[in-house]
Amino acid sequence: MRSLISNLHRRDFITTATAATASVLSTKKASAWNANDKMKLAFIGVGGRGGSNLRTLASTKQIDVAAICDVDSRFLDNASELFPKAKKFRDFRRLYDSLGQTLDGVVVSTAEHTHAYATMPALQLGKHVYCEKPLAYNVEETRKITLAAEKAGVVTQMGTQIHAGANYRRVVELIQSGVIGAVSEAHVWVSRAWGLQSEQESKDNKDRLFVENRPSNTMAVPDFLDWDLWLGPAPKRPFNSVYFPGPNWYRWWDFGNGTMSDLGSHWNDLPFWALNLDAPRTVEAFGPTPHPEIAPASMSAVYEYGPRNNQPAVTVSWYQGSHKPERWTRGEIPQWGNGVLFVGTKGMLLSDYRKYQLLPADTFSNFEPPALQNTPPKNHHWEWLNACRGDGSTGSPFSYAGPLTEANHLGNVAFRVGKKITWDSKNMRCVGCPEAEPFLRRTPRDGWSLD
Repeated sequence: MRSLISNLHRRDFITTATAATASVLSTKKASAWNANDKMKLAFIGVGGRGGSNLRTLASTKQIDVAAICDVDSRFLDNASELFPKAKKFRDFRRLYDSLGQTLDGVVVSTAEHTHAYATMPALQLGKHVYCEKPLAYNVEETRKITLAAEKAGVVTQMGTQIHAGANYRRVVELIQSGVIGAVSEAHVWVSRAWGLQSEQESKDNKDRLFVENRPSNTMAVPDFLDWDLWLGPAPKRPFNSVYFPGPNWYRWWDFGNGTMSDLGSHWNDLPFWALNLDAPRTVEAFGPTPHPEIAPASMSAVYEYGPRNNQPAVTVSWYQGSHKPERWTRGEIPQWGNGVLFVGTKGMLLSDYRKYQLLPADTFSNFEPPALQNTPPKNHHWEWLNACRGDGSTGSPFSYAGPLTEANHLGNVAFRVGKKITWDSKNMRCVGCPEAEPFLRRTPRDGWSLD
């Protein structure tokens, strides 16, 4: 095997990796604004992750914070102190009504179930968009946002910040240039175990809270929160602290999709990118009996993808919480808490966010990769801003992030129906499985629409 690797010429490595990676990093761009002007941005969601996005983008000195919006008056007031000239809104629908035409772009950092509803108006107005992950709440919403972004021709970026890092880009080049040969399987595991589990497991796994069912009691809505606006398109229910603040909501099916759609956006991103994946053919999930209200703390899913260009069919397996790959449990690979393992005909590659390792180690002891060809940007936010100015493209445009998000959602769909699903991507349905429909799409509450 060592002789095969040594025969991988440096020129071939660079040519193959650069060409393959560039295909993912392309996106349609709308007309860039004048390079001498600052970009006028609205920030929808300015607490937690939203506050971090606000501060990071403002620190570039390339933007004007034109508007801020949040259903929580504490976050809104804090942001207003930092940016007193920005107009304040509680309801992003009113923000668009008032300022939509004057904006250059929008940054969406709300809870998962309102991502699509905060993003769609910006796309319809032809504005650039940065949206936190996952792109949308379910498959149908994700598909609508993906198609709307394509039609708008604007610069988009989903907030998978690690996508801009040097390590992911190095791994993509290694995989796509054939260092470990043709890849037939990939395994992705994360140690986080938040969601439905026993009280003892909840303590052991350092979950944020322990809850087994929807609470029957009603709690007073805090004075600082507009609960009805926070619910947005989701079914109405009384306020309770098990839903708010974030990320408490992320385990509840009405508001989020658990660890799969959250961390899957980061960790499944690497095999999705490196292996040029799109829509899976089939998905099968394993875990506890599905709960009607709460996502599981631990589960696994297996995706089957067909051949792509000169690449063979491949299976991608996802594991969260207590579920781990067999190679991991048998001690055949380093037992990293979180990781992505690619298995090829010439060897294996193990990666996390910031490091990678070629396996078996002795086989690759003399391998020296050439200089990284896909130079990483300063960060994910800078990449988006530069693309909006007409300089380069984004690494996670909605044309890429949309299919990734759909695939993650399908893992939960397979789990919730309790059987292997065959996916008809064109018609957006699970073949012969009508019971999957409520998990692919839902009718929003009155007053909320993506049309």
